[in-house]
Amino acid sequence: VQLSESGGGLVQPGGSLRLSCAASGRALGHYAMGWFRQAPGKEREIVAAISWDGTMTYYGRSVKGRSTISRSNTNTKNTIYLQMNNLQSDDTGVYYCAADQDSEMVRGERMWMYDLWGQGTQVTVSS
Repeated sequence: VQLSESGGGLVQPGGSLRLSCAASGRALGHYAMGWFRQAPGKEREIVAAISWDGTMTYYGRSVKGRSTISRSNTNTKNTIYLQMNNLQSDDTGVYYCAADQDSEMVRGERMWMYDLWGQGTQVTVSS
């Protein structure tokens, strides 16, 4: 299984961005997925996570109220989306897609819970 992110880029403060992450491969299973981000000089932190069926979501404190995570599952590809609004300079960083292949539900925000990672996509918020 591979994760592939897209949608990053440069956005002005107050703007919006939508990130996508597609999971594909021969052994697709039922698992929770999420987004993490890492700003320069800071630790990687969770942004949002979603259960396999989309009924359970979790948001990090820094984005709660201005971000929405969603997903679409098919037989051949699972895709999650992250809509972020009112972006500020603190939102700048590399955004990583991750999957928790051991659980259909969101278990939490710890990095060790997620065993599959994408390469990351850069988001820069600047005027």
